[in-house]
Amino acid sequence: MSLTSSDIARIANLARLDLNAVHSDRLLGQMNSFFDIVEQMRAVDTTGVAPLAHPVATLGEIALRLRDDVANEPNNREANQRSAPEVQNGLFLVPKVIE
Repeated sequence: MSLTSSDIARIANLARLDLNAVHSDRLLGQMNSFFDIVEQMRAVDTTGVAPLAHPVATLGEIALRLRDDVANEPNNREANQRSAPEVQNGLFLVPKVIE
């Protein structure tokens, strides 16, 4: 897949970008080189290769250093909802915005 100058102009218009000719040409080269890399990756035969959850998994078993999921703040729902105009069953009530 290769982009043209008109493609870049359309993308810039959709993104509301004001590109001059120099920037447009540079972006065209960068985008086309990106798509070249994508095409190279798509050409690789990956049949029979299991997807990785994390790229480091190819080096061995990984152990994520995650902290325990523990609540460390008290429940202040009632105090936080005192200033709300309307509350029902612990939920903030707001005006309907979608018909």
